[in-house]
Amino acid sequence: MKRRVVISGGGIVSALGSQWPEVLRRLKSGKNCVRRMADWDKYVQMNTRLAAPVDFEMPDYPRKKIRGMGRVGQMALVATGRALALAGLAEGSPELTGGRCGVAYGSSTGSVDALLDFYGMLTSNDLKNMSATTYIRSMPQTCAANISVFYGLTGRLITTNTACTSGSMSIGFAYEAIQNGLQDIMIAGGAEELTAADAAVFDTLFATSSKNDSPGLTPAAYDKNRDGLVIGEGAGTVILEEYEHALKRNAVIYAEVVGFGTNTDGTHITQPNQDTMSGALTLALRDAGIEPDLIGYVNTHGTATDHGDVAESWATYKVFDRAVPVSTLKNYIGHTLGACGAIEAWLSVNMMNEGWFAPNINLVEPDPRCAPLDYITGGGREFKTAYVMSNNFAFGGINSSLIFKRTVP
Repeated sequence: MKRRVVISGGGIVSALGSQWPEVLRRLKSGKNCVRRMADWDKYVQMNTRLAAPVDFEMPDYPRKKIRGMGRVGQMALVATGRALALAGLAEGSPELTGGRCGVAYGSSTGSVDALLDFYGMLTSNDLKNMSATTYIRSMPQTCAANISVFYGLTGRLITTNTACTSGSMSIGFAYEAIQNGLQDIMIAGGAEELTAADAAVFDTLFATSSKNDSPGLTPAAYDKNRDGLVIGEGAGTVILEEYEHALKRNAVIYAEVVGFGTNTDGTHITQPNQDTMSGALTLALRDAGIEPDLIGYVNTHGTATDHGDVAESWATYKVFDRAVPVSTLKNYIGHTLGACGAIEAWLSVNMMNEGWFAPNINLVEPDPRCAPLDYITGGGREFKTAYVMSNNFAFGGINSSLIFKRTVP
């Protein structure tokens, strides 16, 4: 018999803030966190100048414990510290160090500055910029490995470097590890640090917003006049725990993870396939053992790209066959890549418990090519639901879907 898995804590590093009351105020303000990046004017061939950076300062941790962390690893550590504090799990406690707690964490890459130093020797022919920690800061598994060492974890380590599904895949794989009795607690999430190179990736695909003089009006997912995505940064961590284990230590339970579905398109590296996208949602529903009608809200990937919004909306409609309420948080904080799945999952849980769901800001005129879903607008919407779904899709045709159940009154 598969075990029940609950969320006993969560934490984020985000342009919206770090604590739910602060985030809720920002969401209700109807204003996004996008800025014009003046420093990007030097990239003359790049169209976009927009991003959603985080005002982040690393806490005063002992240097020896963080010297192997670049910015992405540091944000992951801070989000994890907030999540563990909320879960009531102290550093050095037997729950963390006894072998029954693992970590599943991902990002698109390691820290870019360290990557430049690491590969710079191939162009400069010397190692002057390399140190003993250069590779550690730049390696793909830097977040997962550094969290594991910082907290003395001796359980499983799973790294999910699957671009925009890194955070959601981490939660899904962590959920399965606990569900199948392999671990009792899993630290799961994703992180990404801001770099112009990430914006350039999408810019070369003509997928970035160039509304450089009106950052407050973009991105505009599902809007007829949307012109592309905006890159963001941040980190998100959730603490997953076996249900009985959480009860025994009197932990607060924020939600239950009841469904996870993932598959791949197998057709194209960057072009979304709505049939396999809908297949991932169906797999999550099947895993949860519920009918689509029970899902009251879907937090969409909602990148504001031309083809992405159309494909995702129709994939969603194919599964639900109704105008299910949907919104995207990327209109507020941009596309945080490896972090988005975890940040959006935690905020979806908080919205479910709050009984209020954020609107699609900047959505003025829905694109008639998008499916007839219930795109929440205006001041958001108040309602209660027992289940929410959070979906993410990534380059490589990687699709993921998570379902959370409300466990509080």
